Amino acid sequence: MTTEPLHVQNEADVTTNPRALARARKRRSLARFWREYRTHRGGLWGLAGLILIALIAVFAPTLAGADSQSVTAAPGGALESPSGEFPLGTDQFGRSVLALLVWGARVSLTVGLLAAFLCVAIGTVVGIVAGHFHGWYSTVLMRVTDWFLVMPTLVLAIALATVMDRSIWTIIIAIGVTTWPTTARLVRAQTLAVESRPYIERARALGGGHGHIMARHVLPNVMPLVLAQTTLVISSAILTEATLAFLGLGDPTITSWGGMLQDAREAGAVSAGDWWYLAPPGVAIALVALSFTLCGRAIESVLNPRLGVAR
Repeated sequence: MTTEPLHVQNEADVTTNPRALARARKRRSLARFWREYRTHRGGLWGLAGLILIALIAVFAPTLAGADSQSVTAAPGGALESPSGEFPLGTDQFGRSVLALLVWGARVSLTVGLLAAFLCVAIGTVVGIVAGHFHGWYSTVLMRVTDWFLVMPTLVLAIALATVMDRSIWTIIIAIGVTTWPTTARLVRAQTLAVESRPYIERARALGGGHGHIMARHVLPNVMPLVLAQTTLVISSAILTEATLAFLGLGDPTITSWGGMLQDAREAGAVSAGDWWYLAPPGVAIALVALSFTLCGRAIESVLNPRLGVAR
């Protein structure tokens, strides 16, 4: 009795099982993506920064303490300069600025991720539909997109945040529904390019409907562009959240980096020269935005080598 080697049997199982073949292709694609991504030093620095900030946000209760945001239980005096006990000084209530910075990472990252997800979801749906259908469907969608595109995003977000309740969800909705037009334009252009390919004509000839073509053929081909766009939108969303919070339109019951800047301005830290209250949240916002931008540029370069992004 002869038996085939185990690796030969596994290869035979993969070739006869469509699902196993699809999983093997995905694994190879991910491995190839990671090999290309590792060649971009900026992308690796950005990824390392995001992992560090994400860990700080996840373990905020352990690192900063659950009561570090309490005004009544503040451990220090008002606006103390940096010291051994308070490495970044204290705020106007005597709370540790470092502890507030750690807690603020949670809110800023949450708002950035959820707002970017909402923005990209709206932009992807509008872009695919506008690129797939022709006639008045596409015309109406693109005119609405153009209207949002020419309107100042920050002004629209301020208007929405003003008329709605002051909460974190208001900020997320305000950012998400005002920043999707750029994604919609990019996805529509990619959809038009995909639908000009021969296999789309074959899918139509074989009876594929609109939903089948958009979901099974167009969407997988525009997802790399959507992924790269998402990393860039997240940094923009974090900056917009910080701006809205700085203008006093954020949720006053939570701690965010933009809210810390607003509190520092109200406490007179600018005129008093209390740099330890102003600089840390500003630097944190800049570092997160830079990290997402570096990751986005590296992903764009991997998915589209013709861009020629420096490594």
